[in-house]
Amino acid sequence: MQIIKNKPTIKQLIYFEAVASTLNFRQAAQSLGITQPTLTLQINSLEQQIGFQLFERSRSGTLLSVQGRELLPLAKKILEANDAFLDTADWIKNGPVTTFKMGVPPTLGPYLLPSVLPELHKQYDELKLYVREAPPKLLQQQLLDGEFDLILSPLPAASSELAIQPLFIEPIKFVVPADHKLASSGDVSASQIAGENVLTLEEQHYLHRQVQDICQQFGANLMRDFEGTSLDTLRQMIVMGLGVAFLPGLYIHSEMHRPEALHVCELRDIPISRKHALIWRPKSPSRVFFRELASQFREIIKDRLDKVVTVIE
Repeated sequence: MQIIKNKPTIKQLIYFEAVASTLNFRQAAQSLGITQPTLTLQINSLEQQIGFQLFERSRSGTLLSVQGRELLPLAKKILEANDAFLDTADWIKNGPVTTFKMGVPPTLGPYLLPSVLPELHKQYDELKLYVREAPPKLLQQQLLDGEFDLILSPLPAASSELAIQPLFIEPIKFVVPADHKLASSGDVSASQIAGENVLTLEEQHYLHRQVQDICQQFGANLMRDFEGTSLDTLRQMIVMGLGVAFLPGLYIHSEMHRPEALHVCELRDIPISRKHALIWRPKSPSRVFFRELASQFREIIKDRLDKVVTVIE
């Protein structure tokens, strides 16, 4: 077995990935800011070092060889590890960047962040989070577009091109008017919601899809003509007797301290909850800090909201 004496350099792996992503030496050279002959020379040198071709070159174009396809995922992992090493070294030397734009869904942010941000700022006194609300799908696209540095969002994520740190699971509860036939019940089973008129949020919210699935599964009527624009709107519609609704546990904990006109029921045998995560771009320069931030979120939520949600360890 022949041993490779001269190990590939990080620069060579960067060049390899660039050509593999474009399958065009000219475009790859332009993206790297080098000349095409320089790029070709480096790829040829890499191929000589490892003893086989990474690319098949012809007049019709450039293709990855079988060996190149096998090595590409490993090259990407090495480059990601190298970036993480440099980012961590920079963080240790200079400290993290402390000003970030964070996106949150309107059905979560107002009911979670007041319990988390004060404690977070005690630990990172220079941390500044500029928070803006948007529906989850829009948040994720805006994150990819660079409009946010990180977001809080329910899962699943719409894109696979994101770094995801699950934080906690939030229960969904069944809320009825105080004079409803189920208001005397401590908990509600699947059979009891059959035929009920269920109010929900607009389609742009993840909760809409969850409630729609539950209604279809257990025979409840989804009130499409009375979709709420916010959780507060849903709450008021329940009070007015327009229907019943599934509301998130954090909203109930934050806003419904004395729900005299409402009754909150626990759900039995109805699989509905929300899993929330802190999400950022995989190659964000602050990804090392974001992982630490996610850990701090979990610790604070476990300490402050342990009776409301279940932290994902």
